[in-house]
Amino acid sequence: MDSKEFHIYGVEQLSEVSEYLISLRDEADIIAFYGSMGAGKTTLIKNLCHKMGVTDEVNSPTFAIVNEYVTEEGESVYHFDFYRIKKLEEAYDIGFENYFDSGNLCLIEWPEMIEPLLPEKYIRVEIQHGETDEERVILCQVVEE
Repeated sequence: MDSKEFHIYGVEQLSEVSEYLISLRDEADIIAFYGSMGAGKTTLIKNLCHKMGVTDEVNSPTFAIVNEYVTEEGESVYHFDFYRIKKLEEAYDIGFENYFDSGNLCLIEWPEMIEPLLPEKYIRVEIQHGETDEERVILCQVVEE
C-alpha cells in the first residue's frame, strides 16, 4: 500500500499534497478525505481542484451533497459532502454509483458516513491537527481491499 505523510504549516504548502494526489490518478478516481470538523478537508480540495484547472468556485456541498466542477480541459470533478447523510439509502437516492463509476475524479468529504459504498480501491487522505494550530499532518495512501 503506497502512502506518504506530509507536515503542512500553511495553505501555501498544500500544492505539494495536491500534486502528489494528482500523481495517484492512475491508481484510483475516488479520493476519500477523513478529518475532524475544521481540519482542512475543503481547503485541500479547493487547492487540488485549482491545481487540476477547475475555474469554478469550489465550496463544500454540505446541503447539495454533490457539486460538479469542470476543469479547463472539460473534465468533470465531483465533490461530495456526506456529513448530513443519515443512512446509506440517501447515497443511493443521489445515484452515487453513477458518479463513482464515471471515471471522473470524485472527492469525498465525510466518507465514514458511506464507507460500505467505497470501491475496493481508493485513495484515503487523513488530515489531523498537528502540534500547533497551524500544523496539519496529512497521510495519503492508496487503499486496496
